[in-house]
Parts: sequence; structure tokens; C-alpha cells
Amino acid sequence: AERIPEAEAVLDLLEKCPEHQRKGGFPVIVFEGLDATGKTTVTQAVKDTLNGVLLRSPPACISQWRTVFDDEPTLIKRAFYAAGNYILASEIAKASTQAPVIIDRYWHSTAAYTIATETSGKVQDLPPAQDEVYQWPEDLLKPDLVLLLTVDPEERVRRLQHRGLEKTKEEAELEANSLFRQR
Repeated sequence: AERIPEAEAVLDLLEKCPEHQRKGGFPVIVFEGLDATGKTTVTQAVKDTLNGVLLRSPPACISQWRTVFDDEPTLIKRAFYAAGNYILASEIAKASTQAPVIIDRYWHSTAAYTIATETSGKVQDLPPAQDEVYQWPEDLLKPDLVLLLTVDPEERVRRLQHRGLEKTKEEAELEANSLFRQR
């Protein structure tokens, strides 16, 4: 917190989260995928159709600090996104007592990015399918359904260019390193 003042606020929010969140009676649906695969469009449409609640990762209460933590060393950045998953789980637990919950990214994105950055070499060098790195954290609220959206790589690049937004570090790495994208 001395080096990154925002860390204290994130940790304060995390401490307020119940230790084991329980899902309410409504379904929790997660949409995963790279940038420009249609998550925003699909999640909004599903939210409207189901008269649900739309949540995003990282959650709104900490998303303003994303750029701060994205410039930090990998372990600190990873801790920020992990904390975000637990804060989001607390929001999911509360919202799912009132309506269906639609989520734009969750633990899967954090895990996929971590695995891809920690693995060097080819896709064959990834941990085997049954490895514990792929196991859902026991203390994190589980969704009812997870959907992975994909799109042709050329179409995805076209969509990103059409947005005219500045590339994130992750997006630049995905574009420059096809091996990283495969992992």
C-alpha cells in the first residue's frame, strides 16, 4: 500500500466480502472471450432478454484502478485480478438473489492469462488437462454456465481497428505473439 496507494482500497473491499459466498436462486451465466469477440453485445442482449443484472470483471468498484495495476509486475497485477474475482463473487451472490446474473469475464480469463504467461514454449507444453491449475478455487462462487465466444482472428483484428481504441498490453501481445494467443 505504501508503493501502490490503491492497493489499500482494494484490500479493504476484499476484507468486506463474506468468506464463502452463496449463490441466490437465479442463474449465473459467464461469457468469456478475447476482446472484440462480441461479449459486450451478447451480454447486453442476454441481460435484456432475461431481465437480468450485468456484471463485469474487474468489478466496477475497482475497475478505475485497472491501468495502475496493469503497469505493475506480474504478481501484483495477478493479485489485483484475483482480488477482483472475489469481490465480483460477492456482488454475484447478492445480485443472484434478485435476478439472473450475466457476467462479462470472470475467473476463467484470469486463469487463462496466468497459465499463458507462466508457460513458455508451445501449446503442448501447457499443464495436462487434469492439472490443479485448471481446478476451480474451492472458495470462489461458481457460475451455472460458462460460454466462450470466439471469432475468426482477422475479423477480431478488424473489429479492434474499427473501435479505434488504444491497444492494451495484453492485446498487443496477443497480436504480436501467435504462440501466446494459442496458449
